[in-house]
Amino acid sequence: MKNSIKSARSESGLSTLSGAGVWRQAKTTILVLMFLTLLSACGKSGGLGEGELRISFDEASVGLTRTDQEIPDTSDFILYVADSDGEVIYEGKYGDSPEVMNLAAGSYVVRAVSCEFRKPAFSLPQFGDEQCVVVPEGGVVNLRLLCRQMNAGVRLKVASGFLASFPSSALLLRSQDGSLTYSYSEKRIAYFRPGNISLVMTQGADDKVLMTRRLESQEVLILNVGVVADGETDPSSSGVSIAIDTSRYWLNESYVIGGSNGKGDSEDMSLTVSQAKASVGEEDVWVSGYVVGGDLTSASASFEAPFSSRTNILLGSRSSTIDKEACIAVQLPSNEIRDAVNLVDNPQLLGKKVCFKGDIVESYFGITGLKNVTDYKIL
Repeated sequence: MKNSIKSARSESGLSTLSGAGVWRQAKTTILVLMFLTLLSACGKSGGLGEGELRISFDEASVGLTRTDQEIPDTSDFILYVADSDGEVIYEGKYGDSPEVMNLAAGSYVVRAVSCEFRKPAFSLPQFGDEQCVVVPEGGVVNLRLLCRQMNAGVRLKVASGFLASFPSSALLLRSQDGSLTYSYSEKRIAYFRPGNISLVMTQGADDKVLMTRRLESQEVLILNVGVVADGETDPSSSGVSIAIDTSRYWLNESYVIGGSNGKGDSEDMSLTVSQAKASVGEEDVWVSGYVVGGDLTSASASFEAPFSSRTNILLGSRSSTIDKEACIAVQLPSNEIRDAVNLVDNPQLLGKKVCFKGDIVESYFGITGLKNVTDYKIL
């Protein structure tokens, strides 16, 4: 179907853009909800005058992504432009879109993706960007879209002895959107929308959740699954190593069935924020993360200086985290530890990585917390 431009304000007599007809039913539910969420933040359209919107890709981000993963040409990306009422102004290939869009002054959501992604799938990374933009009357807006991975991935590496130890079992990767069966010989990466992803072992009618991780966009988790050898109590393969590969974050972890992975036993083996959230009840363990905020209450937190409370801080999995629910709340004891790491007296620690030793509790100011802290280390 040929792409066109649809009138966003036909009653005003303005020359506006027309889109590619009616959305397919399958797209409507997902995309419209996503648009409306962003559009509520953008606000309502303004006056009746026109402005210009020029859309392009940031070539630097495209180049970085291509060194890491083969992706379609950006001209083949699917481009959507919608106004603040949710009306689609343009839908079609980015390469077919007009260089200049004359739009009624107001707020718009612009989204460009390499493919549609609605449920878990193998070998289907989704690249693109989504931004809210305000077009002023008589103004020209040059919008530069980034090319980055928008979903998350998991790849399992199953040890050779696993099949012999569990011949009647199967491994599943499960999220709220569905699950994928991961055969022992599977080499592909399984992709999911950002959120909690569980590794599940099935044996007959029984399902056992081995672990759960929260993955964000741009993250790919490589998970080694093995079994404890006879007489082995401290597998050397356990541990976490993180390496940043161009525009994506690659995580490498090990899970050994039937043994203690040694996680949390030392600073070098500290639990990540997501691991700590899945380890409520563990005591005297090390947890590491980035100091991202403080001034906690049951309903809010502060992520910017100046801070007023010396009794607590927030740890995030990234230094840019600004979502309280994605963090661990750390209660600072009334001793030299509080003096050294509270953000009132040490604002320079904001964004720094710190390791704490304490007890993981289910709730501290409404989120997973770390209490009874006895030691720390600034990394």
